[in-house]
Amino acid sequence: MDQYKSMRTFMRVADEGSFVNAAKALDVAPAAVTRAVADLESHLGARLITRTTRRLALTDIGHHYLARVRAILAAIDDAAALASSSSTEVRGHVKLRCGPALAVHELAPRLARFHAEHPRVTVDVTATTPVDDIDRTQDLTIVAQREPLDGDFVAHRLAKTEVVVCAAPGFLDRIGRPRDPSALAEHTFLVPSPRAQRQALVFAGSDGERVEVTPRRSPMSTANHELNRAAALNGLGIAGVPSFLAREDLAAGRLERVLPGWRLFDITLWACLPSRKLVPASTRALLEFLKREFGGEDRDPWALDAGVGVPAPAPRRLRLASAVRRPAAPWGAALAA
Repeated sequence: MDQYKSMRTFMRVADEGSFVNAAKALDVAPAAVTRAVADLESHLGARLITRTTRRLALTDIGHHYLARVRAILAAIDDAAALASSSSTEVRGHVKLRCGPALAVHELAPRLARFHAEHPRVTVDVTATTPVDDIDRTQDLTIVAQREPLDGDFVAHRLAKTEVVVCAAPGFLDRIGRPRDPSALAEHTFLVPSPRAQRQALVFAGSDGERVEVTPRRSPMSTANHELNRAAALNGLGIAGVPSFLAREDLAAGRLERVLPGWRLFDITLWACLPSRKLVPASTRALLEFLKREFGGEDRDPWALDAGVGVPAPAPRRLRLASAVRRPAAPWGAALAA
Protein backbone atom coordinates (compact mmCIF):
# COMPACT_ATOMS: atom_id res chain seq x y z
CA MET A 1 0.00 0.00 0.00
CA ASP A 2 1.17 3.51 -0.86
CA GLN A 3 0.29 5.17 2.44
CA TYR A 4 1.01 8.69 1.19
CA LYS A 5 -1.31 8.21 -1.79
CA SER A 6 -3.98 6.59 0.39
CA MET A 7 -3.86 9.51 2.82
CA ARG A 8 -4.35 11.99 -0.02
CA THR A 9 -7.23 9.90 -1.36
CA PHE A 10 -8.89 9.76 2.06
CA MET A 11 -8.57 13.54 2.44
CA ARG A 12 -10.11 14.10 -0.99
CA VAL A 13 -13.05 11.78 -0.16
CA ALA A 14 -13.65 13.79 3.02
CA ASP A 15 -13.46 17.09 1.12
CA GLU A 16 -15.65 15.99 -1.79
CA GLY A 17 -18.21 14.18 0.34
CA SER A 18 -18.34 11.02 -1.76
CA PHE A 19 -16.16 8.38 -3.37
CA VAL A 20 -17.51 9.19 -6.83
CA ASN A 21 -16.75 12.92 -6.58
CA ALA A 22 -13.30 12.15 -5.18
CA ALA A 23 -12.63 9.81 -8.10
CA LYS A 24 -13.60 12.55 -10.56
CA ALA A 25 -11.38 15.08 -8.81
CA LEU A 26 -8.44 12.66 -8.78
CA ASP A 27 -9.19 11.43 -12.32
CA VAL A 28 -9.20 7.78 -11.29
CA ALA A 29 -11.78 5.00 -11.26
CA PRO A 30 -14.18 4.99 -8.26
CA ALA A 31 -13.02 1.45 -7.45
CA ALA A 32 -9.45 2.74 -7.01
CA VAL A 33 -10.64 5.32 -4.47
CA THR A 34 -12.68 2.74 -2.55
CA ARG A 35 -9.74 0.33 -2.51
CA ALA A 36 -7.27 2.99 -1.32
CA VAL A 37 -9.47 3.98 1.62
CA ALA A 38 -10.16 0.35 2.50
CA ASP A 39 -6.43 -0.44 2.44
CA LEU A 40 -5.76 2.55 4.67
CA GLU A 41 -8.41 1.46 7.17
CA SER A 42 -7.01 -2.07 7.14
CA HIS A 43 -3.49 -0.73 7.72
CA LEU A 44 -4.67 1.42 10.63
CA GLY A 45 -7.02 -1.17 12.04
CA ALA A 46 -9.75 1.44 12.41
CA ARG A 47 -12.87 2.48 10.54
CA LEU A 48 -12.48 6.03 9.18
CA ILE A 49 -15.66 6.41 7.15
CA THR A 50 -19.19 5.13 7.77
CA ARG A 51 -20.89 4.30 4.48
CA THR A 52 -24.63 4.11 3.79
CA THR A 53 -26.60 3.86 0.56
CA ARG A 54 -27.20 7.62 0.54
CA ARG A 55 -24.24 9.27 2.23
CA LEU A 56 -20.95 8.83 3.99
CA ALA A 57 -19.74 10.30 7.26
CA LEU A 58 -16.44 10.33 9.11
CA THR A 59 -16.22 8.36 12.32
CA ASP A 60 -14.86 10.05 15.45
CA ILE A 61 -11.42 8.59 14.80
CA GLY A 62 -11.83 9.56 11.15
CA HIS A 63 -12.26 13.23 12.13
CA HIS A 64 -9.17 13.16 14.34
CA TYR A 65 -7.14 11.28 11.74
CA LEU A 66 -8.17 13.73 9.00
CA ALA A 67 -6.87 16.68 11.01
CA ARG A 68 -3.50 14.98 11.42
CA VAL A 69 -3.44 13.97 7.74
CA ARG A 70 -4.05 17.57 6.65
CA ALA A 71 -1.14 18.76 8.78
CA ILE A 72 1.17 16.00 7.52
CA LEU A 73 0.34 16.55 3.86
CA ALA A 74 0.63 20.32 4.24
CA ALA A 75 4.10 19.86 5.71
CA ILE A 76 5.07 17.57 2.81
CA ASP A 77 3.76 20.12 0.31
CA ASP A 78 5.64 22.92 2.04
CA ALA A 79 8.86 20.90 1.90
CA ALA A 80 8.31 20.19 -1.80
CA ALA A 81 7.59 23.86 -2.45
CA LEU A 82 10.75 24.88 -0.64
CA ALA A 83 12.79 22.51 -2.77
CA SER A 84 11.12 23.47 -6.05
CA SER A 85 11.42 27.20 -5.34
CA SER A 86 15.18 26.86 -5.56
CA SER A 87 14.91 25.56 -9.10
CA THR A 88 15.51 27.98 -11.95
CA GLU A 89 12.43 26.69 -13.76
CA VAL A 90 9.03 26.76 -12.06
CA ARG A 91 7.08 23.57 -12.49
CA GLY A 92 4.05 21.93 -10.93
CA HIS A 93 0.28 21.69 -11.00
CA VAL A 94 -2.11 24.42 -9.82
CA LYS A 95 -5.79 23.90 -9.02
CA LEU A 96 -7.80 27.07 -9.57
CA ARG A 97 -11.52 27.79 -9.17
CA CYS A 98 -13.37 30.81 -10.50
CA GLY A 99 -16.74 31.79 -11.95
CA PRO A 100 -17.60 30.49 -15.44
CA ALA A 101 -17.98 33.90 -17.11
CA LEU A 102 -14.67 35.12 -15.75
CA ALA A 103 -12.97 31.87 -16.77
CA VAL A 104 -14.19 32.06 -20.37
CA HIS A 105 -13.81 35.78 -21.03
CA GLU A 106 -10.82 36.78 -18.91
CA LEU A 107 -8.85 33.75 -17.72
CA ALA A 108 -8.75 31.63 -20.88
CA PRO A 109 -7.39 34.44 -23.12
CA ARG A 110 -4.53 34.97 -20.65
CA LEU A 111 -3.46 31.37 -20.08
CA ALA A 112 -1.45 31.22 -23.31
CA ARG A 113 0.75 34.04 -22.00
CA PHE A 114 1.13 32.30 -18.66
CA HIS A 115 2.07 29.05 -20.39
CA ALA A 116 4.66 30.88 -22.47
CA GLU A 117 6.23 32.20 -19.25
CA HIS A 118 5.96 28.92 -17.32
CA PRO A 119 5.72 25.99 -19.77
CA ARG A 120 6.22 23.41 -16.99
CA VAL A 121 3.22 24.58 -14.96
CA THR A 122 -0.21 23.06 -15.61
CA VAL A 123 -3.47 24.64 -14.45
CA ASP A 124 -6.60 22.68 -13.53
CA VAL A 125 -9.54 25.11 -13.75
CA THR A 126 -12.88 24.47 -12.07
CA ALA A 127 -15.47 26.95 -13.36
CA THR A 128 -18.93 25.44 -12.94
CA THR A 129 -20.71 27.90 -10.63
CA PRO A 130 -20.32 31.49 -9.40
CA VAL A 131 -17.77 31.82 -6.59
CA ASP A 132 -18.35 34.05 -3.56
CA ASP A 133 -16.26 32.17 -0.99
CA ILE A 134 -12.90 30.42 -0.86
CA ASP A 135 -12.67 26.76 -1.88
CA ARG A 136 -10.11 25.10 0.39
CA THR A 137 -9.71 22.14 -1.96
CA GLN A 138 -8.11 24.51 -4.50
CA ASP A 139 -4.69 26.14 -4.58
CA LEU A 140 -6.22 29.42 -5.76
CA THR A 141 -9.81 30.67 -5.70
CA ILE A 142 -10.86 33.81 -7.53
CA VAL A 143 -13.62 35.16 -5.32
CA ALA A 144 -15.99 37.89 -6.47
CA GLN A 145 -17.51 39.83 -3.58
CA ARG A 146 -19.17 43.14 -2.99
CA GLU A 147 -18.20 43.29 0.68
CA PRO A 148 -14.66 43.04 2.17
CA LEU A 149 -13.48 39.47 2.71
CA ASP A 150 -12.95 38.06 6.15
CA GLY A 151 -11.63 34.66 7.15
CA ASP A 152 -8.60 32.48 7.81
CA PHE A 153 -7.05 32.75 4.36
CA VAL A 154 -4.90 35.10 2.30
CA ALA A 155 -6.64 37.37 -0.23
CA HIS A 156 -4.89 39.35 -2.97
CA ARG A 157 -6.84 42.03 -4.81
CA LEU A 158 -6.96 41.59 -8.58
CA ALA A 159 -9.35 44.33 -9.74
CA LYS A 160 -12.91 45.50 -9.41
CA THR A 161 -15.70 45.27 -11.97
CA GLU A 162 -18.74 47.52 -12.13
CA VAL A 163 -22.16 45.94 -12.50
CA VAL A 164 -23.40 47.85 -15.55
CA VAL A 165 -27.15 48.27 -16.10
CA CYS A 166 -27.75 47.65 -19.80
CA ALA A 167 -30.18 46.32 -22.40
CA ALA A 168 -30.47 45.67 -26.12
CA PRO A 169 -31.07 48.89 -28.12
CA GLY A 170 -34.09 47.31 -29.82
CA PHE A 171 -35.63 46.53 -26.47
CA LEU A 172 -35.14 50.13 -25.33
CA ASP A 173 -36.57 51.42 -28.62
CA ARG A 174 -39.71 49.42 -27.85
CA ILE A 175 -40.22 50.20 -24.16
CA GLY A 176 -38.50 53.57 -23.95
CA ARG A 177 -35.29 54.65 -22.26
CA PRO A 178 -35.62 55.29 -18.54
CA ARG A 179 -34.48 58.78 -17.60
CA ASP A 180 -34.48 58.20 -13.85
CA PRO A 181 -33.89 55.08 -11.71
CA SER A 182 -37.45 55.32 -10.38
CA ALA A 183 -38.70 54.43 -13.87
CA LEU A 184 -37.06 51.01 -13.56
CA ALA A 185 -39.76 49.99 -11.07
CA GLU A 186 -42.10 49.74 -14.07
CA HIS A 187 -39.66 48.00 -16.42
CA THR A 188 -38.57 44.40 -16.83
CA PHE A 189 -35.34 44.00 -14.87
CA LEU A 190 -33.52 40.66 -14.92
CA VAL A 191 -32.48 39.77 -11.36
CA PRO A 192 -29.90 37.16 -10.27
CA SER A 193 -32.20 35.15 -7.99
CA PRO A 194 -35.89 34.87 -7.03
CA ARG A 195 -35.00 36.30 -3.60
CA ALA A 196 -33.63 39.44 -5.25
CA GLN A 197 -37.07 40.18 -6.73
CA ARG A 198 -38.23 41.15 -3.23
CA GLN A 199 -35.23 43.37 -2.54
CA ALA A 200 -34.23 46.83 -3.58
CA LEU A 201 -31.51 48.22 -5.79
CA VAL A 202 -29.70 51.40 -4.78
CA PHE A 203 -28.53 53.65 -7.62
CA ALA A 204 -25.95 56.38 -7.00
CA GLY A 205 -26.00 59.49 -9.17
CA SER A 206 -23.03 61.55 -10.27
CA ASP A 207 -24.11 64.33 -7.88
CA GLY A 208 -24.19 61.99 -4.88
CA GLU A 209 -27.95 61.39 -4.89
CA ARG A 210 -29.07 57.84 -4.11
CA VAL A 211 -32.33 56.30 -5.33
CA GLU A 212 -33.73 53.00 -4.10
CA VAL A 213 -35.75 50.93 -6.57
CA THR A 214 -37.65 47.67 -6.10
CA PRO A 215 -37.91 45.96 -9.52
CA ARG A 216 -41.16 44.35 -10.55
CA ARG A 217 -41.38 40.59 -11.09
CA SER A 218 -38.65 39.37 -13.43
CA PRO A 219 -39.39 36.94 -16.30
CA MET A 220 -36.10 35.15 -15.55
CA SER A 221 -33.67 34.94 -12.65
CA THR A 222 -30.19 33.43 -12.81
CA ALA A 223 -26.79 33.86 -11.21
CA ASN A 224 -25.18 32.81 -14.51
CA HIS A 225 -23.71 35.94 -16.09
CA GLU A 226 -23.53 34.42 -19.56
CA LEU A 227 -27.23 33.56 -19.50
CA ASN A 228 -28.15 36.97 -18.10
CA ARG A 229 -26.13 38.68 -20.82
CA ALA A 230 -27.64 36.48 -23.54
CA ALA A 231 -31.16 37.25 -22.29
CA ALA A 232 -30.45 40.98 -22.36
CA LEU A 233 -28.96 40.75 -25.86
CA ASN A 234 -32.12 39.02 -27.06
CA GLY A 235 -34.46 41.63 -25.62
CA LEU A 236 -35.81 39.88 -22.53
CA GLY A 237 -35.19 42.85 -20.26
CA ILE A 238 -32.75 45.20 -18.56
CA ALA A 239 -29.86 43.44 -16.81
CA GLY A 240 -26.94 44.16 -14.51
CA VAL A 241 -23.86 42.74 -16.25
CA PRO A 242 -20.25 42.94 -14.96
CA SER A 243 -18.16 45.35 -17.00
CA PHE A 244 -15.67 42.64 -18.02
CA LEU A 245 -18.53 40.80 -19.72
CA ALA A 246 -20.46 43.81 -21.04
CA ARG A 247 -17.61 45.90 -22.45
CA GLU A 248 -17.42 44.35 -25.95
CA ASP A 249 -21.20 44.40 -26.41
CA LEU A 250 -21.33 48.03 -25.27
CA ALA A 251 -18.50 49.02 -27.60
CA ALA A 252 -20.14 47.21 -30.54
CA GLY A 253 -23.59 48.64 -29.82
CA ARG A 254 -25.17 45.26 -29.13
CA LEU A 255 -25.95 46.48 -25.63
CA GLU A 256 -26.69 50.01 -24.50
CA ARG A 257 -26.02 51.39 -21.05
CA VAL A 258 -29.21 52.34 -19.22
CA LEU A 259 -29.05 55.46 -17.03
CA PRO A 260 -25.39 56.26 -17.87
CA GLY A 261 -25.26 58.93 -15.18
CA TRP A 262 -26.05 56.42 -12.45
CA ARG A 263 -24.11 53.53 -10.90
CA LEU A 264 -25.36 50.36 -9.26
CA PHE A 265 -22.34 48.87 -7.45
CA ASP A 266 -18.90 47.34 -7.93
CA ILE A 267 -17.66 43.83 -7.22
CA THR A 268 -14.06 43.21 -6.17
CA LEU A 269 -12.16 40.22 -7.55
CA TRP A 270 -9.79 38.53 -5.09
CA ALA A 271 -7.26 35.74 -5.63
CA CYS A 272 -7.38 33.71 -2.42
CA LEU A 273 -4.93 31.22 -0.96
CA PRO A 274 -6.28 28.76 1.63
CA SER A 275 -3.17 28.96 3.83
CA ARG A 276 -0.64 31.47 5.07
CA LYS A 277 2.11 28.86 4.97
CA LEU A 278 4.71 28.43 2.27
CA VAL A 279 3.06 28.58 -1.15
CA PRO A 280 4.32 26.30 -3.94
CA ALA A 281 6.33 28.10 -6.59
CA SER A 282 3.82 27.13 -9.30
CA THR A 283 0.91 28.64 -7.33
CA ARG A 284 2.92 31.76 -6.54
CA ALA A 285 3.80 32.14 -10.23
CA LEU A 286 0.14 32.00 -11.27
CA LEU A 287 -0.89 34.39 -8.50
CA GLU A 288 1.71 36.99 -9.48
CA PHE A 289 0.77 36.58 -13.14
CA LEU A 290 -2.92 37.24 -12.39
CA LYS A 291 -2.11 40.29 -10.27
CA ARG A 292 0.01 41.67 -13.08
CA GLU A 293 -2.61 40.92 -15.74
CA PHE A 294 -5.59 42.35 -13.87
CA GLY A 295 -3.68 45.25 -12.33
CA GLY A 296 -3.99 44.30 -8.65
CA GLU A 297 -5.60 47.65 -7.83
CA ASP A 298 -8.96 48.96 -6.61
CA ARG A 299 -10.08 50.06 -10.06
CA ASP A 300 -12.10 48.73 -12.99
CA PRO A 301 -9.80 48.15 -15.99
CA TRP A 302 -12.69 47.05 -18.19
CA ALA A 303 -14.65 50.23 -17.56
CA LEU A 304 -11.63 52.25 -18.67
CA ASP A 305 -11.25 50.16 -21.81
CA ALA A 306 -14.91 50.26 -22.78
CA GLY A 307 -15.69 53.76 -21.63
CA VAL A 308 -18.50 52.51 -19.42
CA GLY A 309 -17.23 53.92 -16.12
CA VAL A 310 -18.62 56.87 -14.22
CA PRO A 311 -16.71 58.39 -11.29
CA ALA A 312 -18.01 56.95 -8.03
CA PRO A 313 -20.03 59.60 -6.17
CA ALA A 314 -19.98 60.26 -2.45
CA PRO A 315 -23.29 59.17 -0.83
CA ARG A 316 -25.48 62.15 -0.04
CA ARG A 317 -29.17 61.39 0.33
CA LEU A 318 -31.52 58.50 -0.35
CA ARG A 319 -34.73 58.90 -2.34
CA LEU A 320 -37.22 56.04 -2.52
CA ALA A 321 -38.77 55.21 -5.88
CA SER A 322 -41.35 52.89 -4.33
CA ALA A 323 -43.81 53.41 -1.52
CA VAL A 324 -42.34 50.64 0.63
CA ARG A 325 -38.94 51.07 2.29
CA ARG A 326 -36.75 48.03 1.92
CA PRO A 327 -33.06 47.33 2.67
CA ALA A 328 -30.49 47.55 -0.07
CA ALA A 329 -30.08 44.22 -1.82
CA PRO A 330 -26.99 42.12 -1.01
CA TRP A 331 -26.51 41.33 -4.67
CA GLY A 332 -22.74 40.94 -4.40
CA ALA A 333 -22.87 37.20 -3.78
CA ALA A 334 -25.59 36.49 -6.34
CA LEU A 335 -23.75 38.48 -9.00
CA ALA A 336 -20.38 36.94 -8.22
CA ALA A 337 -18.35 36.32 -11.29
